[in-house]
Amino acid sequence: MRTREPFAMIGVAVLTLAACSAGAATRRAPDYRKLKYPPLREVKVPEVTRVTLPNGMKLLLLEDHELPLVQLSARIRVGSIYEPAEKVGLADITGDVMRTGGTAAMTGDQIDEALEAMAASVETGIAEDYGWASLSVLKEDIDKTLGILADVLMHPAFPQDKIELTKIQQRSAISRRNDEPDEIASREFAKLIYGADSVYARHTEYATIDAITRDDLVAFHQRFFGPNAMMAAVWGDFDTQEMVRKIERAFSGWEKIDATVPSMPQVDYEYVASVSLVARPDLNQSNIFLGHIGGLRNDPDYFSLVVMNQILGGGFTGRLFKNVRSRQGLAYSVFGAYGVDYAHPGMFSLGCQTKSESTVQAIQSILSEVEKMRQAEVADEELETAKESFLNSFVFNFDSGGEVVTRLLTYEYYGYPADFLIQTRERVEKVTKADVLRVARKHLHPDKVRILVVGNPEGFDKPLSTLGDMRLLDVAIPAPQDAASGDPRGETRRP
Repeated sequence: MRTREPFAMIGVAVLTLAACSAGAATRRAPDYRKLKYPPLREVKVPEVTRVTLPNGMKLLLLEDHELPLVQLSARIRVGSIYEPAEKVGLADITGDVMRTGGTAAMTGDQIDEALEAMAASVETGIAEDYGWASLSVLKEDIDKTLGILADVLMHPAFPQDKIELTKIQQRSAISRRNDEPDEIASREFAKLIYGADSVYARHTEYATIDAITRDDLVAFHQRFFGPNAMMAAVWGDFDTQEMVRKIERAFSGWEKIDATVPSMPQVDYEYVASVSLVARPDLNQSNIFLGHIGGLRNDPDYFSLVVMNQILGGGFTGRLFKNVRSRQGLAYSVFGAYGVDYAHPGMFSLGCQTKSESTVQAIQSILSEVEKMRQAEVADEELETAKESFLNSFVFNFDSGGEVVTRLLTYEYYGYPADFLIQTRERVEKVTKADVLRVARKHLHPDKVRILVVGNPEGFDKPLSTLGDMRLLDVAIPAPQDAASGDPRGETRRP
């Protein structure tokens, strides 16, 4: 009999479970829309120490003793916007070879070996409107690694072989730039918005890379790199005052420069509708971009635009995803955002990837959603979902001390208030439906968008001319020229 007892108990358990399940089924599940959550706890921002060294270098320091690491992120007031038009690529090559080329004291390869032995990293680069440098190391090796970083920034060697290696990489990238339709669309759309020759949209060519010399790199570095043109965020396991002394000692002897740089180039934009096509007969789907100029983060309307953005193109809950992709089935992927930047206007860009046969319909559907944002106030639920989505993710801006101090570094660099992120949260909380409608009517111009399609016009549902006068864009890559004879050294690559 005992051998049967376990089976009997299992039977009782099954019957009990079935009875509980039957009871549970008779109870109505709570409506998720009626769930109430307590208010989010106040975010506590750690205190950051600010120091300006005698040589003019600005430091933001934050102690974090959780791990035995020290990290540094620097910004230098330089950028590709300051390189000559005939030598586009100079800034990128300079930032790269500063690190790969090493210094008079250590070659780039020797620096690699030394850093690898310490499980450390030192990197440099130059972006559109800033230069950057970074350091990461165990605290026991901070002196040596900091010395390497300082040497790289102060005394780059710019050896010719490393310059040529970087040029080869640049030429390779040029030769492949028409390989991916989405990359073509993104690049050419920026040119439509800012202008093909704008510092915010231009790109390298074989000729501009070939024109760059070692003397250009040396002069570019001397013009823009100096302690009073640099600010750095430092965080990790250290004593603040001791770290200040270490940095001051590492960069001693670095002389100040004339840190005055030209003002940021202005964007001269006119709201004019246009339709452009990059013809790709080999494609069976269209990559679509459309939009116009965007704005700046310091615009008083920015906070309402954050909410408007979320409602229009905010992922799975945005109108574009729900209506263009899910309900109408017109796109594999769809996006939309009123882009803002710190120092120059961003782009208001929308788009999707869709089959060729629904190209024009998809464009019209996207424009319809933009127009709806201008016609009536959004629903209460849309407003609350958008605000909650932003506010509930706000805490992730403070995942680590590094995030906090590098964000402050960015605000410092562009002249924004240190509490700009906190201001954003407070102002977003106060956004109303009327605010969203007001900024949509003010900042969105669906009747004056610039439309770009990369695809096969033979497969389109309607001619693009349905949307307006259509212009065919030539994205062929100009052939490289022989430096001595001026003759082409290769065939022109076409998409």
